[in-house]
Amino acid sequence: MENALILELAGIFLISLTVALSGALMPGPLLTVAVADSAQRGFITGPLLITGHALLELALVAAILLGLAPVLEMPAVLGVIALAGGAIMLWMGQGMVRSAAGLSLSLETESAGGAANPVLTGVLASLSNPYWIIWWATIGLGYLISAQKFGWTGVAAFFIGHIAADYLWYSIISFAVSSGRRIMTDPVYQNIIRFCGMLLVFFASWFLYTAGQHFLHWPPFLQLF
Repeated sequence: MENALILELAGIFLISLTVALSGALMPGPLLTVAVADSAQRGFITGPLLITGHALLELALVAAILLGLAPVLEMPAVLGVIALAGGAIMLWMGQGMVRSAAGLSLSLETESAGGAANPVLTGVLASLSNPYWIIWWATIGLGYLISAQKFGWTGVAAFFIGHIAADYLWYSIISFAVSSGRRIMTDPVYQNIIRFCGMLLVFFASWFLYTAGQHFLHWPPFLQLF
């Protein structure tokens, strides 16, 4: 019986890792910040960003298990999430574009994202992506319910597998980018920062548009005016 439980938990871990890795590979605000900051801070950027991301996800998982899931599925809530995420992303993106000209690959310079603490940056970058919360309210919720059948050990196996994928991928990204400092000039780096910043602004515009669509198609919201 004990061996069967271990195999079940191992299966939950591996499935969670695989699903999370497929999501981590997709471009988004967190990946953009990781690429932008790794050339300055070095390899440690990825793990520190994911530490902030992991703390936020731990809080969200706890909230979902305590009954937050139905609230997250409400159109108005999804609209507010998209609105807040778009605003944060717009702030980060324009900050990267504006600061790009004065940046250098020297590790002593300030982060391109404008935040001195990469753990906090990881939190903000995660919050700025509305689809991160939507994923947890849909796909993540389904896996959590399945894992919960095995108690808190099942939930722990799921969460550890999920976070392990993020740490693995972002460590690879940070190592690859930071290793390129030997061959990357400051002008090239500054243009990369500008591109990443403009990419965030593009994401922000899309999410703000999504927020507007949520509100326009939610009758109770329209009745307030």
